Amino acid sequence: MPALTRDEAQTRARLLDVRSYHVDLDLTRGEDTFGSTTVIRFTAREATDTFVELKPAALHRAVLDGTELDPAALDDNRLPLTLTQGPHELRVETDMRYSHTGEGMHRFTDPADGETYLYTQLFLDDVQRLFAAFDQPDLKAVFDVTVTAPDDWTVLGNGIATSTAPGRWTLATTPVISTYLVAVAAGPWHSVVRDHAGLPFGLHCRRSLAEHLDRDADELFGITTACFDRYHEKFTEPYPFDSYDQAFVPEFNAGAMENPGLVTFRDEFVYRSAVTDTERQTRAMVVAHEMAHMWFGDLVTLTWWDDIWLNESFAEYMGYQTLTECTRFTETWTDFAIGRKGWGYDADQRPSTHPVAPSDVPDGAAALLNFDGISYAKGASALRQLVAWLGEKDFLAGINDHIARHKFANATLADFIDSMARASGRDVPDWAQAWLRTTGVDTLTPEITETPDGWTLHIRHDGTRPHHIQVTAYDETPDGLTARERFTEDIPRPAGTPHTHSGPRPALLLLNDGDLTYAKIRLDAPSWDTARRSLSRIPDALTRAVVWNAARDMVRDGELPPGDYLEAAAAHLPTESDLAVVQGVLAFARQQITDRYLPPTDRAPALATLHTLARTLLTRTDTTPDPGLRLTAVRTLLDTAADPAEPRAWLTTGTVPDGPALDPELRWRALLRLAVLGDATPAEIDAELAADPSATGREGAARCHAALPAAEAKQAAWEAMFEGDDLSNYLFTATAQGFWQPGQDELVRDYVPRYYTDAATMSTRRGPAMAEAAGRHAFPLTAVTPDNLRLGHEALAGDDLIPALRRKLADQLDDLARALRVRGES
Repeated sequence: MPALTRDEAQTRARLLDVRSYHVDLDLTRGEDTFGSTTVIRFTAREATDTFVELKPAALHRAVLDGTELDPAALDDNRLPLTLTQGPHELRVETDMRYSHTGEGMHRFTDPADGETYLYTQLFLDDVQRLFAAFDQPDLKAVFDVTVTAPDDWTVLGNGIATSTAPGRWTLATTPVISTYLVAVAAGPWHSVVRDHAGLPFGLHCRRSLAEHLDRDADELFGITTACFDRYHEKFTEPYPFDSYDQAFVPEFNAGAMENPGLVTFRDEFVYRSAVTDTERQTRAMVVAHEMAHMWFGDLVTLTWWDDIWLNESFAEYMGYQTLTECTRFTETWTDFAIGRKGWGYDADQRPSTHPVAPSDVPDGAAALLNFDGISYAKGASALRQLVAWLGEKDFLAGINDHIARHKFANATLADFIDSMARASGRDVPDWAQAWLRTTGVDTLTPEITETPDGWTLHIRHDGTRPHHIQVTAYDETPDGLTARERFTEDIPRPAGTPHTHSGPRPALLLLNDGDLTYAKIRLDAPSWDTARRSLSRIPDALTRAVVWNAARDMVRDGELPPGDYLEAAAAHLPTESDLAVVQGVLAFARQQITDRYLPPTDRAPALATLHTLARTLLTRTDTTPDPGLRLTAVRTLLDTAADPAEPRAWLTTGTVPDGPALDPELRWRALLRLAVLGDATPAEIDAELAADPSATGREGAARCHAALPAAEAKQAAWEAMFEGDDLSNYLFTATAQGFWQPGQDELVRDYVPRYYTDAATMSTRRGPAMAEAAGRHAFPLTAVTPDNLRLGHEALAGDDLIPALRRKLADQLDDLARALRVRGES
């Protein structure tokens, strides 16, 4: 199906003024399709030929101004229209297909109780799977939606939903919004509703998750209302919609979607099992992120997809900052630094890198590829640097000017920059050119020269962007590291004006303390020696995160042996007080160091090091109770176990000695490790699924079956992933996650070349969402070999890859090449 091009969108926006949609959906026609009737009222500014988009199972009728159009004229997803100048009415009657891939109208039947739930995900161009539309962000309109559903269902939407008869629902007319923001969710929802600031606020989930949502309802409402109130202090424009519902929906591809009035979240955020406080903070950040979109994205919407960063970077920055200001989660920027920022750094060093604000996004398919660490983490970092440079007062003044000038309309990067310049009087266009139109990561390296009177600092700047940073000189004392001097530095500094300081050189000199800019930071040799001794004794958690990130980047760039990172983790995590830092360091050590950056001969000792470290963390919680730290330690013990005896004992007794009890998440984690180690059977996995017949139970079983070190298990998993279309997006992902396991190289060797042909065929057949899953989760990550790299590049050289898969493969192969370089094998 052809993607809408930017030129086509600009032409259509110039010709058409779309006023309203009336959409009527019939969700009672069976398991495969639903009815969709659309009436669009619009005006053509001149006589023209254009088209409306739709992707129907069957097009029954299309009527333009009372004249029947030929349904056979539908070409792929485009129905041609010949228009006279003036007002028009188009009526389109279709059957549409439900999806099981998280696109369009997703249909899910809960295995726990047999109840069925539907929800829409219409970004970026999937509204065409729901109703006929002029589908581009700058043809905003008002929407009236009516829905026929089973009598015992509840229907949710962008506006307040009213039941007008059994099974019949009417949604309140929306303000003008873009087509991709229309939302409907239907099913026998469990709902918790409260009022705040004169508006109804709702939380909704599947009935099988009701007890878990109820347990967390006070926390979720508390975060939601605190952020709502704080945004009203930041923004002069009030919340523009009539209600605020948050629906936790099954098999959701993203973290959440900012549909105005009805934000949809992946329902893993309704916790069935124990989680750490850092994970609760992540959920809270997503709540804050999506709410920021109500102003930036929904009220003011990008004109074209080249400015997607205006949505995502802003919401990402606001989510972390606002959570810090108005909730108990006051250390969110530490989590951003250690858990999120590397996503941007990694993406920005691959061949697929792009500017935060790319100047050329030719069509929707290209735009979809840019929802990555650059648009989110790097963009948020750029905004944080902008705030550091302008000051928060001028930054918010610029934001409010932008919203006031473009509310209920569309805007561009130029509009945003103009508002920032008007509010601050600074040269924001030059800043934007340097930060938003360029690619890559700058590197800042300290060079210290000792003098008879003190020491002099010169900062080597490998890159092109200006940076406003904080620099701290630390002294090493018996009690830890103490900040001797802290100063700001603007880079590039005028030539010939190094910083001169009195006293002995510092034990640790740290650039970008506070993590205000986006750049790789290097430590000079004496500073790294100090960090190896005393990293965990640095007083501030965010500072420690900056140092850990420097070590991470040094490993990835081949400047620090991976084993040295493991040694630092083993030395300092036992006394690390910030759980986000513990989890971030362990994740890099477990997922990259042991499985990719170390040669196979060193993997077992590395896992043993992490296993011992986890045991130390577990012992530490005996004297310093911390349920989150204990949970993290138990997860790591299970994931690194080389001997099945302990996981087997825990699974049999249902508890870890002295706690915690094994909840469903830990039981499936233990069983997965036993499966990998060859100590579980298919019958045991099936028995566990019978005891936990939930959606996550099904995913756990699929993961475990695929992980079994048996030829028949691998063959069955492969056939399920690539030879049939029965697996939903989540079950495909779970199967893929189980399939490739370190230590099973001989068993899966023949599947490596098959991956490149089978993934391409499946992706063409099932579309972008499944292509992304195939590229991300089914890629042979464990085959860190030159042969796998060669096969991948041969696949990229072909022309049979859809864009979503091509982009993921390019990224995976670049990461594979980096791993080989770190190993010294390239």
